[in-house]
Amino acid sequence: MTGGLFYAITGVLLFCLGLYGFIQHAHLLRRILAFNIMGSGCFLVLVGLAQRGGQVDPVPHALVLTGIVVAVSATAFALILMRQLYVESGHCTLPGEDEES
Repeated sequence: MTGGLFYAITGVLLFCLGLYGFIQHAHLLRRILAFNIMGSGCFLVLVGLAQRGGQVDPVPHALVLTGIVVAVSATAFALILMRQLYVESGHCTLPGEDEES
């Protein structure tokens, strides 16, 4: 097993773990964190599959760097929206969802 394949498999596992957390939890902060874990899994898959036949393709690395910047910005925006929802409604779940999970 090569290093790139190991990173790709780890990325798929991270994505599945994040997807499970996103589906399982109703609290918005946990969903935002799960979504970030899913994104990290995608980044690992891209970096892991960038190696082909001993050569490294720089394009996926550039896409990952751009994706990290976009993910940080989207996370900040989601946290602001979650805070605004908490100020207006008093809870951090979407309407119609229970907070027990």
